Amino acid sequence: MPVNGIFDSNIQLLDQALSLRSRKHEAISANIANAETPGYARLRMDFEDAMAAAAGKSDDTQAVTHPRHMQAGAGQAEGLVYRQQDPNVIGDGNNVVMEQEMMELAENQIRYEAAIQMLNKKFGMLKFVIQERA
Repeated sequence: MPVNGIFDSNIQLLDQALSLRSRKHEAISANIANAETPGYARLRMDFEDAMAAAAGKSDDTQAVTHPRHMQAGAGQAEGLVYRQQDPNVIGDGNNVVMEQEMMELAENQIRYEAAIQMLNKKFGMLKFVIQERA
């Protein structure tokens, strides 16, 4: 089996999921930090759309410059973060709801940890196969 085929698409998708979850965590953290800032519009990232875009990306964009180099896999998902404007906001113009942000932060953390566990299992299986072949 060629070396550049050692990491299957699941590992690449899990890697991208971790990157996107981290980016979403940063957006939620910024919202929590600015919960009392007048006029602050909350940041939002749609994880599902970003993952769908990442899953659709082609591996053909990356070049292997030496026969013994491993191909890095699919391009990194960007995860578009945008400001969620709410025309119905009254008062100071801040649209951050702390309870909602804390709930989203907890959910994102749980899903991040689940992706880590799946990635650890994948690498554990790979390690087992390597040890058995040695």
